[in-house]
Amino acid sequence: MTAQQNTSLASFTGDAQPYGGGDPYADYRTADLPFTQYANLADRQLGAGVVAANDEFFAQRENLLVPEPAEFDPEHFGHKGKVMDGWETRRRRGVSAEQPWPTEEDHDWALIRLGAPGVIRGIVVDTAHFRGNYPQAVSVEGASVAGSPSPAELLADDVKWTTLVPRTPVGGHAANGFAVSAEQRFTHLRLKQHPDGGIARLRVYGEVVPDPAWLAALGTFDVVALENGGQVEDASNLFYSPATNTIQPGRSRKMDDGWETRRRRDKGNDWIQYRLVDRSQIRAIEIDTAYLKGNSAGWASVSVKDGGDDEGGVWREVLPRTRMQPDTNHRFVLPEAAVGTHARVDIFPDGGISRLRLFGSLTEDGAAHLAARHQELGG
Repeated sequence: MTAQQNTSLASFTGDAQPYGGGDPYADYRTADLPFTQYANLADRQLGAGVVAANDEFFAQRENLLVPEPAEFDPEHFGHKGKVMDGWETRRRRGVSAEQPWPTEEDHDWALIRLGAPGVIRGIVVDTAHFRGNYPQAVSVEGASVAGSPSPAELLADDVKWTTLVPRTPVGGHAANGFAVSAEQRFTHLRLKQHPDGGIARLRVYGEVVPDPAWLAALGTFDVVALENGGQVEDASNLFYSPATNTIQPGRSRKMDDGWETRRRRDKGNDWIQYRLVDRSQIRAIEIDTAYLKGNSAGWASVSVKDGGDDEGGVWREVLPRTRMQPDTNHRFVLPEAAVGTHARVDIFPDGGISRLRLFGSLTEDGAAHLAARHQELGG
């Protein structure tokens, strides 16, 4: 097992105060974390799951990946005790009356399948509402295992686990953040809590590293999709919802599952800039305004750039400013393939879109670069 350098950014220890009524988040401890601009690789919408845990007596392991913040109902009790919105194990005990305490080695664990394999930049172990029943410490390990391994296969002796977060004390009712510097591609995590307790949510921020062989087999695919390695680099406005929503899988399910900006009171316009999975040929575009009915973009255009700013890339409009209809999926076939590494959607004057799809394929050099990076990261 190889330890990697780790930095605890939001260092919280000790109990939070017992809940005294009112807003349960009023005394929640958190901090700004520099890695949260990356995608959450443990997002259920990407296909993540908690595949196993050694104990979930008080609260189910699946709660770890619920996208919404943990909720707290002080009056909610069940047959096993207080119902918590998180993963909570029973209290560990020692071996005898003379030794009633758990040992230093005692811990509980959960196995997490990432929704999209990738390089992890930061992890948040959130103990919201676990005020006196959180773990004393946590640790996180990562592994890269091909296919769809079973829990037994993940726990086999031949699986190499890399330490991403060494055993570190955490605090109750807090967002405990950890920067990760391991330049490797991971598919699964093993979360440990020492010796027992409860964790509300787990967030795993990083960059998707897709399988080149899978993309090659697909041929034509969405070259900006998050699950294929696309990224949002910047956006003009994030007032109501994150721009990353526009490259999530599937159609939007409700209004806040897309990207919506605040109302403009000037003559400007809003935009999102993306980095494609790698250098690609784009042949068709979809702009969806699903569930945006009185607040969809009035018009939209799409531009492509071949190379970053430091490479002298120049924006070239491939879809001119086009009228958008509310709650509608708009499809456009380009007259000729647009080659580039970056894309930008401009909306006029404001409002929102729910999804952007750029259908095409990797160029020969783009495919070679992606394959080399995949191999370099241990894929």
